[in-house]
Amino acid sequence: MATMLRSVILAENVLLKNGTKILGSITPSWQPQKQQRRNLNVHEHISYTLLRDAGIQVPKFGVAKTKQEAKKIAEELATKDIVLKAQVLAGGRGKGHFKNGLKGGVRMVYSPEEAEDISGQMLGQYLVTKQTGEKGRICNLVMVAERKFPRKEFYFAIMMERAFAGPVIIASSQGGVNIEEVAAENPDAILYEPIDISKGLSKEQAETVAVKVGLSSQKEKTGQMLLKMYDLFCKKDALLIEINPYAEDAGETYFSLDAKFRFDDNAAFRQKELFALRDWTQEDEKEVAAAKFDLNYIALDGNIGCLVNGAGLAMATMDIISLHGGSPANFLDVGGGATAQAVKEAFKIITADPKVHAILVNIFGGIMRCDVIAEGIIAAAKELSLKMPIVCRLQGTNVDDAKVLIASSGLKILPVDNLDEAARLAVKLSNIVSLARDAKLDINFEIPL
Repeated sequence: MATMLRSVILAENVLLKNGTKILGSITPSWQPQKQQRRNLNVHEHISYTLLRDAGIQVPKFGVAKTKQEAKKIAEELATKDIVLKAQVLAGGRGKGHFKNGLKGGVRMVYSPEEAEDISGQMLGQYLVTKQTGEKGRICNLVMVAERKFPRKEFYFAIMMERAFAGPVIIASSQGGVNIEEVAAENPDAILYEPIDISKGLSKEQAETVAVKVGLSSQKEKTGQMLLKMYDLFCKKDALLIEINPYAEDAGETYFSLDAKFRFDDNAAFRQKELFALRDWTQEDEKEVAAAKFDLNYIALDGNIGCLVNGAGLAMATMDIISLHGGSPANFLDVGGGATAQAVKEAFKIITADPKVHAILVNIFGGIMRCDVIAEGIIAAAKELSLKMPIVCRLQGTNVDDAKVLIASSGLKILPVDNLDEAARLAVKLSNIVSLARDAKLDINFEIPL
């Protein structure tokens, strides 16, 4: 009901059925919905800090920007068992390698001098893992922590899960390994405990989870740990808090030895301090540029640039390109509230990829106006002096105005009403440009009509 009221403009004088009269105007507060962005992911040292501040035990640690700082932190830890962890936002760091030849983004060292030497080989270098691809990701920070020798490892996570319509605890007695592999090979080893969001996590529920994973002797302490996890989950607007492993050390003390957090980008206005910690060096430069204009951009390996509005339409557009034998170069969703300036920036991002040979614009104007899209396309084509073909399929709000703008622009922007035909044409033109580039011929698709 509240949503309906927000989307309706009420008259200045409203007479209700009971005779009550509401005077004055009510201005509409409805605005186009921003599209969901990639959710915040933070470095391990930030996860450690959040857990520690929440009262969950983690090993002693520090973060170094230089090898000298790494040596100093290692000296302060006052132990000969030290672990160095490259702070790179990617899985499989331990099995990865640096482009300078150093093996492993997680290394055991046994003296401050060794910590200085190895961290010096990590800092400023690109770490390549199974998740980064050959490009790798740069390591600007190294976490220096005391090494623990776990006797038993467990897995605990709290995450938002559509299947449970809310948060759920995921737990297993088989921690320290890839939880997806455990789920595939031994599904019974994974415990799922849904949490009623209106009631929260109870002490009894938390202790029941502890018992089920084999921590009966530690059920109170483990239950308290889970309650602290859930409290942190709610306070920080998290989508995921994963502790793997939650490990038993000597003396039956338990530590979080590795942790991963994800946060809801829609809560950025509440979590300003947290979101200020986002490390943009770990993200694709084009995706960073897109985020500044509330655009959703994901780079792919093809040669046809895609500009659409709506994630579903983006997927359909990429599918139909593939159906005609082409390959999409990106996923770029301008959403429903984009301006002509944002569309122009979207074109800059798409054309910054040297592999792009043609651009397919597919807009269904509902909230998004087709004439605004057209203005952005024309401005981009002129400013960037685009020489690649632009196939433009526009339908919906102000489409006739958009067609007039494109026709009078004098640019080689090819309007096509049918999506199937637009995709076929984009694939054909991209192939022509590809052949021309291979033959080192210059084809100028910006010739005035």
